[in-house]
Amino acid sequence: MSARIHLILGGARSGKSRHAQAIAEAFDGALVFIATGEAHDAEMAARIDRHRADRGARWRTVEAPLALAEAIRRSSASDHLLLIDCLTLWTSNLMHAGRNVAETTAGLIAALRAVPGPAILVANEVGLGIVPDNALARAFRDAAGQMNQAVAAAADRVTFVAAGLPMIMKG
Repeated sequence: MSARIHLILGGARSGKSRHAQAIAEAFDGALVFIATGEAHDAEMAARIDRHRADRGARWRTVEAPLALAEAIRRSSASDHLLLIDCLTLWTSNLMHAGRNVAETTAGLIAALRAVPGPAILVANEVGLGIVPDNALARAFRDAAGQMNQAVAAAADRVTFVAAGLPMIMKG
């Protein structure tokens, strides 16, 4: 794996998670999936179960809906690859909990820069659609976009996935 920090962006159902998993599974060391999503309803629970089954027994899963930087620090090692999915859900979780997204993102970037092994992060690009019609949705779009920009600036490689096709944007 050539990039130590690799951000993979894309729209909903674009294939970004599948692409990230394929890159990760080419790594020879241990695989750690850091999940930010929570099962608040039956549909999300089924989605989480399906993704966990798709990953298989080689993966260790760490749940970090809020304390992402801490989970990264605890799970990292030079022979471990971290796959963090997804930063967009994490941003939503932070906003729902009343956390400062910019400050928490700075902590995430500091943790990523200290990771001795590779890390792949997955996020939705939410700024390509229509302008949301309410203040909360606009605040979320803005926070997610600012977080994506900050992580992309820190990343060695950035890939955009559309219709299952990866396009290298950086690195």
